[in-house]
Amino acid sequence: MFVYEKKLQYPVKIKTPNPKLAAVIISQYGGPDGELGASLRYLSQRYSMPYPELKALLTDIGTEELGHLEMVGTIVHQLTRNLTEDQIRSGGFDTYFVDHTTGVYPQFASGAPWTSATMQVKGDLIADLTEDLAADGALRLARKKPRRRSSGGSLHIRDQLIPPSPARR
Repeated sequence: MFVYEKKLQYPVKIKTPNPKLAAVIISQYGGPDGELGASLRYLSQRYSMPYPELKALLTDIGTEELGHLEMVGTIVHQLTRNLTEDQIRSGGFDTYFVDHTTGVYPQFASGAPWTSATMQVKGDLIADLTEDLAADGALRLARKKPRRRSSGGSLHIRDQLIPPSPARR
């Protein structure tokens, strides 16, 4: 059972739609190294954990990942709400829009839907913790990809998520 506080830990306030950026960030939501898989992996692995302290830790981590899922979903939603037809087409968001309009659907940046095949739960302490370490490393790399991609060209993730300071204007 969880207690849910109905506000984001870090408020997201994106004013300018950006379907190109949303198409990249959607992978953080439901991609192979995204928050959905991470949360389900930890919450599923806790059942076979033989140590109560580690079971509690996996529950805490899985719950934290659900919070990340909510923040990433909010980012994608705010980047895609109120898109014009032209923005949908020119942003390459038209194929996504046909199936999901501006709903936030768990998928890879390539368009493939999320699948549980991207995560593993073995019921073995060493195998599961090794999976968690590998997945955490992949997630760390995946979180850097939108930043790398946004540093040159039309995707400016920092400007979308963090308002410019007076020094940057």
